[in-house]
Amino acid sequence: MTAVPQATSRNAVADTPFAAEYPFAHHYADVGGHRMHYVDEGSGPVLLCVHGNPTWSFAWRHVVTAFRDRFRVVAVDHIGCGLSDKPQEAAYTLDWHIENLGRLVERLGLTDITLVAHDWGGAIGTGLATRRPELFTRFVLMNTAAFRVSGIPFRIRVCRWPGLGPLGVRGFNLFAGMATTMTVERSLLPAAKAGYLFPYNSWANRVAVQRFVEDIPQRPGDASYDTLVAIEEGLAELQDRPMLLPWGMKDWCFSPKFLDEFRRRFPNAEVHEFADAGHYVFEDAKDELIDAMDAFFAE
Repeated sequence: MTAVPQATSRNAVADTPFAAEYPFAHHYADVGGHRMHYVDEGSGPVLLCVHGNPTWSFAWRHVVTAFRDRFRVVAVDHIGCGLSDKPQEAAYTLDWHIENLGRLVERLGLTDITLVAHDWGGAIGTGLATRRPELFTRFVLMNTAAFRVSGIPFRIRVCRWPGLGPLGVRGFNLFAGMATTMTVERSLLPAAKAGYLFPYNSWANRVAVQRFVEDIPQRPGDASYDTLVAIEEGLAELQDRPMLLPWGMKDWCFSPKFLDEFRRRFPNAEVHEFADAGHYVFEDAKDELIDAMDAFFAE
C-alpha cells in the first residue's frame, strides 16, 4: 500500500496578502502522475470539501477553521486548480476529475465521508459517491448540480466561443477575475480576492479554468455527457443519506431552479435558503452557512 503523504514544509502562500486567511499546512499526493494539493486538518469523521470552477481549497477556509476541532477536514485542489499541478495537455473531463478525486480518497483511506461540495464540485463529488456509495454517509451540496439542465447563461457561453473564449479566459483572466465580483452580493475583502486569484496568474495556470467551461455537457456526444447522465441516474441510490442544501438564492448561474431539482430528487433533504447570498454562499453567508452545517451535523 502506498504510504500516506505528509505535509510539506514549503509554505506556498507565506508571502501573499492572504496568508492569514489560509494558515493551513500544505499536503501533496501523486494522483495519476500529477501532484495534487489538499488541506488536511483535524481528526474524526471526514468532511471532504470539493470546489468548482474557478475556485480552489481557499474557498473552504472558513469551513476548515470551524470544524477541524471535531472532524478531519480534507479540502482538495483539483488537478489544474489551486496549488495542484497544471498540466497543459490533460483530459480535464468530468470523468477525469472524478477518477482523480477517487485516487486521492483511496490514497488517504477516507471512509464515513460527508461530502461538502459547490459548483462543479457537486458533480465531481456525487460522481464519486455514485461509484463508491459505501464511502459516503452525508451530503452538503450548495449552489451546484449533479444532473442535466438545459441552457447555459450567456456570460458562460461567451467563454466557450472558439478563439474569443480562450483569449478572454486565459489571456485576460476574465472568468476568474469577474468571478470575484459576479458571484457575491457583498464585496470581497482585498485579501479574499487576492486568494481566489492567486493560482490563476498566467495563461498556462488558467488551463483548467478554460477546460472546465468547455467541458460543460449540453447534448449527446459532448465529452462528459454520458458521465453526467450516469451520475444523474445514480442519484436515486443516495436518497437514504442525510442531505443539507444551503443555497444562495441570488445565484445567476446555479440558480434556484437547480435547488428545485435537488428538492424533487431528494424530498427529505434539509434546505436553507439564503435570500441575500450569491453563488459564493460561503462568502456572502459564511456565518449562517457554518451554523446550518453545525446544526445538521448535530442531528
